[in-house]
Amino acid sequence: MSGAARYLAGHGPGQAADPPDRVVEAEALSAVLAAARVARVAARQLASTPDGQLDEALRGMSAQLDRRSAEVAVANEQDVRAARANGLPAAMIDRLLLDTGRARAAASQLTALAGITPEPGMRVIRALPGGLELQEWRRPVGVIGANFEARPNVVLDMASQLIKSRNAGVLRTGSAALRTAAVLADEVIGPAMQAAGLDPRAIQLIRVPGRATAFALVRQPKLIPLVILRGSGTSTRELATEAAIHGVRALAHADGGAVMYLDHSANQELAGQLIESSLDRLGVCNRLNLLLVQDSAWDTTLPMISTVCLRLGISMSLPPHDHPLGHEWALDHGREATITVARAADAGDAAEIANTETSGLAATVVAEDNAAARQFLHTYAGTGAFWNASTRLLDGYKMLSVPETGINIDAVPGPRGPVTFRDLVLRQYVVMPSA
Repeated sequence: MSGAARYLAGHGPGQAADPPDRVVEAEALSAVLAAARVARVAARQLASTPDGQLDEALRGMSAQLDRRSAEVAVANEQDVRAARANGLPAAMIDRLLLDTGRARAAASQLTALAGITPEPGMRVIRALPGGLELQEWRRPVGVIGANFEARPNVVLDMASQLIKSRNAGVLRTGSAALRTAAVLADEVIGPAMQAAGLDPRAIQLIRVPGRATAFALVRQPKLIPLVILRGSGTSTRELATEAAIHGVRALAHADGGAVMYLDHSANQELAGQLIESSLDRLGVCNRLNLLLVQDSAWDTTLPMISTVCLRLGISMSLPPHDHPLGHEWALDHGREATITVARAADAGDAAEIANTETSGLAATVVAEDNAAARQFLHTYAGTGAFWNASTRLLDGYKMLSVPETGINIDAVPGPRGPVTFRDLVLRQYVVMPSA
């Protein structure tokens, strides 16, 4: 029986995969190689497709999502029901849910993406001696892999970004979302591409469940040179390491957890609003995780924090802590509704705590004191820095009006922050006779 057949026959989509064996690994490798080879052929057409045709496919995806909303809803209901039966925690079920509101938001984002003018494919750098000219060309990668948590909306995010950047893709999602993902691939993405005159085989969804397919995905440098990784910290870091061993470049979104610092000058009403808006979804990476309070304001500020948390049903982990300050509560199953509250001497100290104790995803300072706020912003070296604003804004669509494939927090040159279609290209230097 194939992996897909085992899944449909009752393999619990939320259950841990069986320990890999040679048969499972062989089946996973076969599925990934087959998908990558088909996608590679289809990628040749995408590389030369006019912008208007790509945007037509994106608008078609939006329309198909509306037309096929009933099929998507049924599949998602089955996924959610199975996840609950298998005891998946509330935060994971929240990620898994693709209700009417989220589907409409996804359709709106697809339409918006279609309306964005792409970056120029070529720019002149400078004239060279001998009547030559140096140009910089933007070229697609070819085939990009993506491994992400059981979030069906990410199937649409990934596919749309790949199409917009003229790349083919091999997508693998968590087994808990496989039913919904399959409907999105077969009834939304594929038909829209075909109607726009594109090869629908350019976007491949791996249907074989289990972690073996994830490891197979990051071991194909010739076929899939770049893989986007999203998910829980430990598993994503393991895949990123495996990718590096095999010479595959990985854009890994493994760790999250946002920080908020309340300065003694913070407006208490605004601070309460930002705490609340930063905890509207507990299973996402940019939610409030660590709340730092200036020592001099601790006694006067803690009652406000307690009141807000009590109203929201959030537990506070107060000093002394029996865990690292940056412990990511979104990944702590059963205790997601928790934040860590700790002291900081001042804005500079708070920023250093955020730098050294957390993933470096995002941090915000709540302060009316201009000097304190600027000290925090200049000291904090993370990916997103905010002043009197929620870290939930660190999101491709909210910040850049473009859906994202993930948020890259690498402290090296390259795409950092929300990764969008603009980042999924290769730079090529071309020297040619000047016109």
